[in-house]
Amino acid sequence: MIQFDQKALRDCIKDAVREELHLFISDVKQTSDNTENRSSEKLLTKKEMADELDISLVSLTEWMKQGRIPYMRMGKRIYFKKQEVVASMAGFNRNKGGKK
Repeated sequence: MIQFDQKALRDCIKDAVREELHLFISDVKQTSDNTENRSSEKLLTKKEMADELDISLVSLTEWMKQGRIPYMRMGKRIYFKKQEVVASMAGFNRNKGGKK
């Protein structure tokens, strides 16, 4: 059986706890950074999104009905994430083709 004096045991436990806390804190920081990046993207209204895409509100509404662009509802309001819309439009253009 291995014997530790009280000080050696205390130091061993302290080092183990310190290492585990360091790993835990690193994971928490990484998770919070990822969450902040995702949630910090500004939500755009229908008017703002139509202006960004340089289209009319009617066209934007049609695209929403056709499922061409993603949107989210919050109560009675509709919002868009610009990056998601741009990505879906790029995918839509690749999949459907167009005039050359």
